[in-house]
Amino acid sequence: MPIPADWPTTEAEALAEQERLRALVEPYGPGPAEGDLVAGVDVAYDDERDLVVAAAVLLDHTTLRVVEEATAVGRIAFPYIPGLLAFRELPAVLDALAALTRTPDLVVCDGYGLAHPRRLGLASHLGVLTGLRTYGVAKTPFTFTSTAPGPERGSWAPLMDVPASDGEGEGEGEGEGQGRGQGEGRAEEVVGRAVRTRTGVKPVFVSVGHRIGLDEATASTLHLARDYRQPETTRRADSLCRRALTDLQRASA
Repeated sequence: MPIPADWPTTEAEALAEQERLRALVEPYGPGPAEGDLVAGVDVAYDDERDLVVAAAVLLDHTTLRVVEEATAVGRIAFPYIPGLLAFRELPAVLDALAALTRTPDLVVCDGYGLAHPRRLGLASHLGVLTGLRTYGVAKTPFTFTSTAPGPERGSWAPLMDVPASDGEGEGEGEGEGQGRGQGEGRAEEVVGRAVRTRTGVKPVFVSVGHRIGLDEATASTLHLARDYRQPETTRRADSLCRRALTDLQRASA
């Protein structure tokens, strides 16, 4: 599927689109029910060929059994600009989801939802465009702040947007309790949670995307991350898109 003709191509257009869509996010709703289908989505890039490969892996949320897989390849739709990565990834992700023969009841993204400077990360953007229930699970806190949750599995701490008081800019933290909010004159705001999915292992950072609450997204993350730090949805989608990219590169070598 080609990139939509009205897809933003400049930073100003993308920022305006985020401002338009953010008001449509519904940051509440139920978690998945018994037997619901959950999709994990992820992407891999071939920058030399200006290509992005997206994968969608559909699992039974209860048993974590893989039900279906699909991939899609497309041109990179937007330059790399922090905070606007959804505009690079979403066209291919939408194609991969459309290639599934069954519609997921929930989509888990490798990234952010409301934990975003304009409250419209990839998970929220995808949810608003499709109407699907979504949330994001990220490896780092992005620009936000959290204390370390307790060491045991299931512990969590709020992920906060804390306005900067010293004029420092954005930065991406890699460890626990790192990251920094941005902007003067705003109140602190909870934008997600640092969630310990494995005892003694670094937490992941969960944020609501669309049509699901934070409690429900946290519970779903812990259910999907039975054996590893990352949810099974993310692990499967990451592996599939990397394999698909390798196959594509070998075929065109």
